[in-house]
Amino acid sequence: MKLKFISFKEQLILLSVTALLAAGCNNNGKKETDEVPPVDSTQSTILNVNGEIFSIPSPIQTSFLLKNSGSAYNKSILNPSNKSAGYSTNFSKGVNLGIYGADLGYVTIYDQTQDALGYMKAAQTLADELGVSGAFDPVTMTRFQKNLGNQDSMLSLVGIAYRSSDTYLKNNDRNDVSGLVLAGGWIESLYFATNVYKTKPSEDVKRRIAEQKSSLQSLIKLLTQFYSQPEYTEFVDNLNDLQTVYEGVEFKYTYQKPSIDPVNKMTTINSTTDVKITPEQIESISQKIKSIRSQIVG
Repeated sequence: MKLKFISFKEQLILLSVTALLAAGCNNNGKKETDEVPPVDSTQSTILNVNGEIFSIPSPIQTSFLLKNSGSAYNKSILNPSNKSAGYSTNFSKGVNLGIYGADLGYVTIYDQTQDALGYMKAAQTLADELGVSGAFDPVTMTRFQKNLGNQDSMLSLVGIAYRSSDTYLKNNDRNDVSGLVLAGGWIESLYFATNVYKTKPSEDVKRRIAEQKSSLQSLIKLLTQFYSQPEYTEFVDNLNDLQTVYEGVEFKYTYQKPSIDPVNKMTTINSTTDVKITPEQIESISQKIKSIRSQIVG
């Protein structure tokens, strides 16, 4: 598993599109039409917050996994992009910016170019209202429109747009909003997974749902830092309720001696981790995440 260390104030760059950010950060001065390195769908992100480590996966992983599982594009599971103007508080704007980031990654991976443009504009609306106007300036939006249909370029441009918000975050103490963006992307990706599992169940999707147990623990710990703020109270309480549902999900690690190939200087890890999650638990997780998301998107 590949790990990427970032600071807390860089979380908005993730915006649920860690893999997209990687494309932007690896641009190294190339034009937006240059080839973007393939995205590793197994990649995870490690957050270092005040010296404490949090492991929260990028929602883009889930979008790749769902498409690779054979699941068809389903626009009905997305938060309609035309709702962006209805979010009035920084709390709702921050968490829905994360949700729209996951939606943008989803539609881009499924090559839904016109929908991608709508979600790019929705993200622009919320980012502007949060004061991160430079992330989606007219030049970036124009380039995005010109590259509709070119998935690699679109992914790269999205990464560049969110990377530009880093300057704002470093100069303004907005860690609470950063955490909300991250939470929104995580919630949306789990919502995607539970919906897909109902119509096209697979072992990979089931495992992805189960794996969110540890990610949820990290997310709650991250958001608890801002628990004194009224809007966070109900949100974190709901996440705690979801964590209670996850308590019955079990992981069993089985160690097996690694295989060593001295000639090619390669080591193969043979240990395995088995997941135990019942259909009833998946249904409970599905209902809870649907409820949490409904309160967020309105």
